[in-house]
Amino acid sequence: MELDALILSRLQFAFVVAFHILFPAFTIGLAAFLAVCEGLWLWTKRDVFKRLYLHWIKIFALAFAMGVVSGVVMSYQFGTNWSVFSDKAGSVIGPLLGYEVLTAFFLEATFLGVMLFGWKRVGNKLHFIATCAVAIGTTISAFWILSANSWMQTPVGFATDPETGNFYATDWWAVIFNPSFPSRYVHMMLAAFITTAAVIMAAGAWQVIRGHSSQPTRWQIRMAAGTLCLLMPLQIWAGHWSGEVAHEYQPAKVAAIEGWWDTRDVQGTVLFAIPDEDNERNIAEITVPGTSPYLFANAHGPLQGLKDFAREDRPPVFIVFWAFRIMVGAGLVMLALGIWGAILWWRDRIDKPGLFHLLAVPGGALGFVAVLTGWITAEVGRQPYTVYGFLRTEDSVAPVSAEQVATSLLIFMIVYAIVFTAGTVYMARIATRGFGDDPADPPERENRAPGSALGAVDDKAEMPTPNRQRAK
Repeated sequence: MELDALILSRLQFAFVVAFHILFPAFTIGLAAFLAVCEGLWLWTKRDVFKRLYLHWIKIFALAFAMGVVSGVVMSYQFGTNWSVFSDKAGSVIGPLLGYEVLTAFFLEATFLGVMLFGWKRVGNKLHFIATCAVAIGTTISAFWILSANSWMQTPVGFATDPETGNFYATDWWAVIFNPSFPSRYVHMMLAAFITTAAVIMAAGAWQVIRGHSSQPTRWQIRMAAGTLCLLMPLQIWAGHWSGEVAHEYQPAKVAAIEGWWDTRDVQGTVLFAIPDEDNERNIAEITVPGTSPYLFANAHGPLQGLKDFAREDRPPVFIVFWAFRIMVGAGLVMLALGIWGAILWWRDRIDKPGLFHLLAVPGGALGFVAVLTGWITAEVGRQPYTVYGFLRTEDSVAPVSAEQVATSLLIFMIVYAIVFTAGTVYMARIATRGFGDDPADPPERENRAPGSALGAVDDKAEMPTPNRQRAK
């Protein structure tokens, strides 16, 4: 494969977006978790929820900043590496991305300062409103980003200028709520909540293993396990919904996901195979007979195989096929961990070190793995188009040289390796260092005065360290 400007531009965009998507996926879920913790603290007056909030807000602040930085870098590539795409589709994509800034980013930026620095400056209710506003802003941001990306997957509500060939919207309602948007938005939001739950459970499990179990530790594992138990079945349903939409609008992607080469009325579920694209077959295939339970509960007519599509119109089968299976495998493991954790919670053994905690620690990365491989399935499965069926990727790249793109890609790799590795390691250290409690955790103050303000409390006095306790 020749590393020309097209391939290098695709590699660069994939590299940058792979870093970027991890942070919004985490902060969307973490913002919701913080809102829940502060709401529970105000409702129950139990200090354990405030301590969870104060612990995880530090991680949220850093992850949010890293997500903004990586997002800005990614957006610049539309003008540097993909200027033809920006010219052709900018009249449709541009307003959607602009609405994201106006309705979401401004909302987040307005209330983020109150959320991070308003503890001693505003009252309880106003601070909670700020936290909820930031959480809502993250969901609105995802709304517009997913709408723009989904329109590229299933473009509707537009026409083409006969002179320039540029796209322009004729029905903004159809553009925004394009056929694949509802299912993909639900799928992505659930993925964000699940990713955050897996990280929170992993951090709590690590604290238990190290003998730093405390009330906040126990509560964060309980909340994470409950979230996984509740949301993973919904995520499986959302994945099925997304697959049905893809079957209708992107049959080549579905054929690559399933590893189907020939068109048949009934296609088996291919569990394992090594796709051989040159010879149009699967090697070492293991198939379960019958219609795929993932996709086609209501499929009508023959199910198309890859041979129905010209070679130049097929996505890279090997990448799509295996990315999908890694995503599903990661999701099933998280579901198992969630059920296991819920059982331990029910048996009152959630804070006793064991095999569950040893497996939950590496399980914290599974949400990110699922997000990345799911995004690869969606985006690589859309190839060879940027706007599916209308604008090919090779016709979208800017007139830049391979040397220029290679240079910028190398710079990105070096800078990202330093900055984002340091940031991620620092966040991991904060998440896993515990809450500074003795094993004999002090009782929670259940009957705290309702009128007490967050800002009127000395946080250090509320959360004594072991040394301060011994001094007392």
